Amino acid sequence: MNIKVKLEKYLMQNQYPEGAFIGVLPVAKRMMASARMEEECCNESGSIGEYIDKEKEEDTFQMKLFNMIDSKNLKDSDVYNKVNIDRRLFSKIRSDKEYHPSKETILLLGIALECSEEEIEDLLKSASYSLPKNSTYDLILRFCFKEHIYNLSQINEFLYDHNCKLLNN
Repeated sequence: MNIKVKLEKYLMQNQYPEGAFIGVLPVAKRMMASARMEEECCNESGSIGEYIDKEKEEDTFQMKLFNMIDSKNLKDSDVYNKVNIDRRLFSKIRSDKEYHPSKETILLLGIALECSEEEIEDLLKSASYSLPKNSTYDLILRFCFKEHIYNLSQINEFLYDHNCKLLNN
């Protein structure tokens, strides 16, 4: 099957899946539920600081990225050169534990690392990002990782065909 036809089918199946709006809580109910959860959180753990310490994930984005690079036996230069990420930006990611890269930078790194769909989700999650299924842009990128499409020109062609922002660097 032509890859563009396969992408169109994937978008149609995932963008508005059947029953996507069933069970959506009215805004007031969601706000009340959120307030209850916040109250329970603070009552159980005693303080917000204790809660954060208890729940905070150990693996940072930086740790996950460089473990992935090592596990795939790549050099840093292989990664940043493949998708034209500036060497200084990559160096900042490596040296500054507090640096928070953009979602686009993480996606480019995922393309360079030829991540699977699960790997890119994990990498994005470690930096508080995701690939939601309510956005054509994110669905196209999810599709590319799922189908192992790592050619930046081809990915940008898919994005362009659907009037989405292109992946730049």
